[in-house]
Amino acid sequence: MKTITKIIATSAAVVALFFTTNANAQSSQKLGIGIFGGVPTSGDAYSVALGADLRYQFDIDKQLSIPVTTGYTRFLGKEIGNSGINVPDFGYIPVKAGVKYFFNESGSGIYGLAELGAGFGTNEGSGTSFVYSPAVGYAWSNGLDLGLKYEGLARDGRSDGYVGLRLAYGFNL
Repeated sequence: MKTITKIIATSAAVVALFFTTNANAQSSQKLGIGIFGGVPTSGDAYSVALGADLRYQFDIDKQLSIPVTTGYTRFLGKEIGNSGINVPDFGYIPVKAGVKYFFNESGSGIYGLAELGAGFGTNEGSGTSFVYSPAVGYAWSNGLDLGLKYEGLARDGRSDGYVGLRLAYGFNL
């Protein structure tokens, strides 16, 4: 757990450094609201992953941004085979920071995104997990954003995750 704390603290320091060093640069800020759904990748315990998020995005320039994302994700449990054993739902609140790069100089179009952070479990005794989330997507200049992502959670040698689609709308601040 100490390693995760160090990674989160380092990520927070890097984000803070970007904010302070670029305060005088000509940059923009955006706020995005998104919804997503996905297919769990970790066995037969869950049927679907659903959620919503809020993403603050600090643009370094038109192609490079620093996103900070939070929200809520819920894995819907299901019965394992015909065993009569029902897996309970699992929810968590991710807090992530990362880098978003647009492959077009206009600041819209196809992008790649990588985020790291922590997932705070909302079920009793679920604790905190390390969260990692690579994604590719397309952002239109009118604010719409469609992305394909993988989000993984790692804790105590166990890994869960999902592949999902995210639909969002971004506002300039």
